[in-house]
Amino acid sequence: MRLLPSTLFGRTAAILLAIFLLAQGAAMYAVWRTVVTPLAERSADDLAARMVLAAQTWVELPPETRADYEIELFLKHNLELGKVDQPLASLLPANSFGKRLERALSKRTGQAIHLKQGPDPAWAWAEVTLAGNMLRVGYLRDNYELDAPWEAGAVFLAGALLTLAAALFLARRTSARLRQLARSAAEVGQGRLPERLPETGAEELRSLNMAFNRMADEVQALLENRTVLLSGISHDLRTPITRMHLALAMLDDADPAMVSRIEGDLREMTRLIAQMLDFARSLKGEGETEVGLGQALVEMAASCSHPELARVRESGPCRRKLSLAALNRVVGNLLENALRYGNDQPVDLELECAPEAVRIRVLDRGPGIPEAERDKVFQPFYRLEESRSRDTGGSGLGLAIVRQLADAQGWQVDLRERDGGGLVAEVVIPVRAR
Repeated sequence: MRLLPSTLFGRTAAILLAIFLLAQGAAMYAVWRTVVTPLAERSADDLAARMVLAAQTWVELPPETRADYEIELFLKHNLELGKVDQPLASLLPANSFGKRLERALSKRTGQAIHLKQGPDPAWAWAEVTLAGNMLRVGYLRDNYELDAPWEAGAVFLAGALLTLAAALFLARRTSARLRQLARSAAEVGQGRLPERLPETGAEELRSLNMAFNRMADEVQALLENRTVLLSGISHDLRTPITRMHLALAMLDDADPAMVSRIEGDLREMTRLIAQMLDFARSLKGEGETEVGLGQALVEMAASCSHPELARVRESGPCRRKLSLAALNRVVGNLLENALRYGNDQPVDLELECAPEAVRIRVLDRGPGIPEAERDKVFQPFYRLEESRSRDTGGSGLGLAIVRQLADAQGWQVDLRERDGGGLVAEVVIPVRAR
């Protein structure tokens, strides 16, 4: 069982919250034990001493002066004292100060004292028997009862909460910058140059972002150099191949079968070079325009190698801003693959336009691709056929171009089995892919 959240912010928040609760609990316990409890005990004991002294003084005074003494107690000490014949029936609702006062009174008088409540709930009463007189002593609760210092506790708690909030704010900012770094790293892995990270903030984060920006620039430079080199080599190979075609055409007494085989090899080399150039172009970013996807698929189906087998199904009008050249290359390669291996059965192009993403599916009725091979077929020059015949297996670059170009655009390409047999190749284009 995982106790901590999976995100950095969640873990930081959980750890800070646990430390905060433990620290505040320990602090409140220490304050309660060393400050609140001793103050409450002292206050209860002082009040008990004052009440007992007042009762003892009343007993010792001459009867004619007791009334004046009772008035003085009320005016100067907020205490009421008088002789009664019957005890009060209602006990005071239990509270911590009342229990402390009862213990202090019982200890000083040697009697079992219980605080009682009269008609006015603002007063609490204790009944003491001295010299054969039942005396009732009352005090104004708001003036004597020591409540827990909630105001000080609230201020203390507010300060701690502000500290916790500040720590969580800083942790959230840090985790947000790390998430931005992760997104930018994913873009670099897809061969794109991400937006430069801000080289501001704490020294560690600033150094990290500066290093990442340098790395992204270097990776992009390497990719561009590779693309230029690949394009240059592929382009330069066309010249000697053209010369070889001319040389074969000028041979008069050569073996026709041999010449035919050489010409076939040259045509295959030309086709392979064309695919290599497509592969190189797929690594370059291309401009985006507003595209009607339904019309684009219709035109794609009309210009494919077997237009009579290609059928377009669209759920409704769908326009998105994207690279039309990239769309034609990605979906076009998937369509040609489906036509090549579709056993001469119709191939469907489906368009699903949702607010969050556009989904384009190419469905065929061919032999399909085993699940274990579905990732491998996107590798350059990988073919499912054991034979290396170009007529059956192609060059192995079509799906590699699809994956490279889809990654560069921020799209997703998936292959899965089609119900009833065949293969479904799906291109998912997020609305905010770039």
